[in-house]
Amino acid sequence: MLEDLIVERERKLRRLREAGIDPYPAKTPKSISIADFLADFNVLAKSAKAVTVKGRIVAYRDQGGVIFFDLRDESSATQVVAKKEVTKNFSLWQEVLDRGDFVAVKGKAFTTKRGVKSIEAKSIDILSKALRPVPTTFYGLKDTEVLLRQRYLDLIANPELKELFYKKSKFWQATRSYLLNEGFLEVETPILEAIPGGAEAEPFITHYNALKRDFYLRISPELNLKRLMVGGFEKVFEIGRIFRNEGIDAEHLQDYTQMEMYWAYQDYEGLMQFLEKMVKKVIKETFGSLNTTYDGQKINWGKKWVRYDYGALFKKETGLELESSLRDLQEKAKDLKISQFTPHLGKGRVIDLIYKKTVRPKLVQPGFLINPPVEIEPLAKRMSSKNNRVERFQVVAGGTELGKGFSELNDPHDQRARFEEQQKLRQAGDKEAQMFDHDYVEAMEYGMPPVAGFAYSERLFAVLADRPVRETIFFPAVRSREED
Repeated sequence: MLEDLIVERERKLRRLREAGIDPYPAKTPKSISIADFLADFNVLAKSAKAVTVKGRIVAYRDQGGVIFFDLRDESSATQVVAKKEVTKNFSLWQEVLDRGDFVAVKGKAFTTKRGVKSIEAKSIDILSKALRPVPTTFYGLKDTEVLLRQRYLDLIANPELKELFYKKSKFWQATRSYLLNEGFLEVETPILEAIPGGAEAEPFITHYNALKRDFYLRISPELNLKRLMVGGFEKVFEIGRIFRNEGIDAEHLQDYTQMEMYWAYQDYEGLMQFLEKMVKKVIKETFGSLNTTYDGQKINWGKKWVRYDYGALFKKETGLELESSLRDLQEKAKDLKISQFTPHLGKGRVIDLIYKKTVRPKLVQPGFLINPPVEIEPLAKRMSSKNNRVERFQVVAGGTELGKGFSELNDPHDQRARFEEQQKLRQAGDKEAQMFDHDYVEAMEYGMPPVAGFAYSERLFAVLADRPVRETIFFPAVRSREED
């Protein structure tokens, strides 16, 4: 029973203290990484020089006069051999050590009779006594909620999982480096906002005690970043946290990292050319290849990206024009049995739901989905040739959307009218419709230059890594233990 194991480990903790040993010391011996120990193994073995390594005991075998245990740090793992006639305080360590403990081992490199590169322990220092046993069968758990709730156990049992997060760090480093090298300024904007804007999503609400009013966690930094365009900055970006109070699935998070960039005197055509080069470089630096697999589909990022026309694909897959009546679109949504559809939704939202059901799953190879109807993008500039379409693109691949950009709307009259339309949708019951941000319209009235903007989030990395997005963050929100 787990309780019995914990009681036994508590006894060993007391035994250490009775022996005058601090089981949780602040200072630890100077050491080398296990990877360096293994890399220099032959030299160390020949010189018989004593070295110290530190880490967690991940396997433990007591054979009487000899203890074998595997020690792992962040870099690698090695075998430790403690012998009764060699190791100081051997009997004490034989009594108190367990799998999961952190220790420092000082000794010399040697190869066992079975040819295993090991360190022969001259002395052992306890660095942290583990009071709960790490499950040996954690890898075999099938319940994703349990795995994600106790992610630290997942990482202990499956050290190869760390590689995923090294790549994720490299992904954001490559993104940041590319933009900085292209002359963009990295900035920070508030997470708490009086009016959330820049996307169609339901926000989280919090209360600001000092100001005695409710605030929202941002759903996008877009409007604040474009205020900087009004203020005279010309190339800015932000990599930061976004919060959207929406459903949990393989592609959506409620708390995630997003990169958003804005570029004055640029339009969506120039931005698409820029983004294709940037994303290819980020993928190459992160994964070492421009060929990836997602959900069983091979994706070649290295080819010239396709341009997909929103209206043409929509008509091909549905038989409807984007200009079709709201009633016809509603009937199509009902025929497709779209679960998110409700009668109060506006035309833009209905078009978007139908597109996601019929068109999006077929867009496997990388490309730009361009020129959607104005109803689904209240912040994008209208096309000069088609007033009912907007200069917007989405990066698509693997049957999903991986980023969005457009020529930003900078006509304050048009922006005001679109916010008013969004406000009507909110009043009709659409919680994801955008709020009217009067201050943003006022800022635009002072003059905003032509601007192109773009954003991508952790979803792009998840697709590249061929993982559900929840598995690519350390600690996603999960059900409570009681719900399980």
